[in-house]
Amino acid sequence: MEINIQNVSMTYPNGKQALKDLTLDLRTPSLIGLLGPNGAGKSTLMKLLVAALLPTSGTIQVDGRSLAKSERALKSQLGYLPQEFGLFDELTVTQFLDYMAALKGLRDPKAAVREVIKAVNLEEKKRARIRALSGGQRQRVGIAQALLGDPPLLIFDEPAVGLDPEERIHFRNLFSQAAQNRLVLLSTHIIEDVQSVCDRLVVIHHGRILFTGTPAQLIRSAAGHVGVFLEQNTAQERGLHITARVNTGSGVRCRVVADTLPDYATQEEPTLEDAYLYLISKEVRQ
Repeated sequence: MEINIQNVSMTYPNGKQALKDLTLDLRTPSLIGLLGPNGAGKSTLMKLLVAALLPTSGTIQVDGRSLAKSERALKSQLGYLPQEFGLFDELTVTQFLDYMAALKGLRDPKAAVREVIKAVNLEEKKRARIRALSGGQRQRVGIAQALLGDPPLLIFDEPAVGLDPEERIHFRNLFSQAAQNRLVLLSTHIIEDVQSVCDRLVVIHHGRILFTGTPAQLIRSAAGHVGVFLEQNTAQERGLHITARVNTGSGVRCRVVADTLPDYATQEEPTLEDAYLYLISKEVRQ
């Protein structure tokens, strides 16, 4: 599958411009991490890709055909978990997934439901009513419905919300495995999840793409711009973006990103989180 986004802008009826002249190519197989602050335009982009919204301008093509003309074909190949996904609280897990399988028109819905219940570790809760589930279990039901039918395109908007660390590791592995022969788009605020599984990153801020490339490329872009110092050594912190403060026996140890590190800072190797924060802070300063 290949998705081509050309010069797409999206302005809501209230006048808010969520995306500005965005151009992006997405191809199978790939697991693409979509990063950006709240309000950056990530969820709007995902809604455009599933044809829940129409762009104000620009074009989106799927395998060479206009999305507007192939919406039905796309949705038959799509698994989607929006950030806010409504569940039918009175249904059991199995009943809800049976319903979603029927909407997708799956030929063997019972087998498909059994498969996704096992994949998301909800076998012990398959007869439980959704209203009785914890937040993390409800999120797993949402992931399960997206996986129904092995769709070639998977789009997840904040799938790790409510999941504990062990569950996050399980789903990172699940998404990575799915991306071996699919196109998977993953929006999250959890940098660790992105670094662990994504082969490509797209960073969006104020509706524009700031970066697209591999995690390693983003990390290299921050080389020489990450440092640490003891807070007691200086009172001058202007121009520095402090990313962490840690209390130590010698004082408060600050980790910073900056265009130019001060003389009193010791240079550190950047992490992906450092590189992301440096990119965003640089954009804010411009």
